[in-house]
Amino acid sequence: MPETAPQQTMSPDAASGYEPTDRTVPTRSRDRAAYDRETVHSILDDAYLCHLGFVRDGAPVVLPTLFGRVGERLYVHGSTGSRPLRSAGRGDEGLPVCLTVTHVDGLVLARSAFHHSLNYRSVVVHGTAYPVTDPEERRIALDAIVDQVVPGRSEDSRPADGKELAATAVIRLDLREVSAKIRTGGPNDDPRDTGLPYWAGVVPVAPAYATPVPADDLDPSIDVPAYLTAS
Repeated sequence: MPETAPQQTMSPDAASGYEPTDRTVPTRSRDRAAYDRETVHSILDDAYLCHLGFVRDGAPVVLPTLFGRVGERLYVHGSTGSRPLRSAGRGDEGLPVCLTVTHVDGLVLARSAFHHSLNYRSVVVHGTAYPVTDPEERRIALDAIVDQVVPGRSEDSRPADGKELAATAVIRLDLREVSAKIRTGGPNDDPRDTGLPYWAGVVPVAPAYATPVPADDLDPSIDVPAYLTAS
C-alpha cells in the first residue's frame, strides 16, 4: 500500500447512505436494518469499544479493541506484535475483517421465555484493513482513538514519543460495506399470553460514569478537567 492514504471518494447516489450487499442485509428482521450515514455514524460515535473479527490459521478470531472514527474511516490500534496488525501489513492485499459495535439499551422482558429480547443499536462493517504508515495520518488516527473514549483528552495529555509510536500499530478500515440494526419498543407477546400473571416490560440500560478518582501521585493542585465533569 502507498505511504499516504488514498483519497476517499463517494458517488452522488451514495452520499446519503451505504449500498446494501448480500453481507449487510439481515436474514431476519430486515425492517430493523438501516443504511443511512447519520444513523451509522451516531451509533459508532456513541461507542469506543469494538470487536474485530478475522481469520487466523484457518480459524475465526474476534478481539475486543478500541477504535476511532474520522469521516468515512475507522482506525484501530494495538501493539506492533499483535497478530492481526502484523497480518494487515503483509503485502498489498490487507486483512479481510468484520468489525462490530453494539449498544444494549434495554432488557425486554416478555411473559413467555421465547419472546424475551434486547433493545439495541449495532453496526457491522465488512472490509479490508490496511496498515497506517503515513506519520500525519497516524497522528490523526491515534488522537481520534483517544478522543473516541474521552472527547478532548488528546489535547490534554502528552503525545506518544518516538519509542511509543514504534511500538504502536494502526490499521484503517473504510466505511463502505456497512449496516446498522436497531430494536426499540416493548415485548412482542403472543395474544394468548397477555393475560398471564407475569410482569412484562422494558428495563432500560444506560452507561454510568462515577466521580473520577485521581491517581495516588497526582499533584493535588490539578483539578478534574471539565470534559470529565460535564453532564
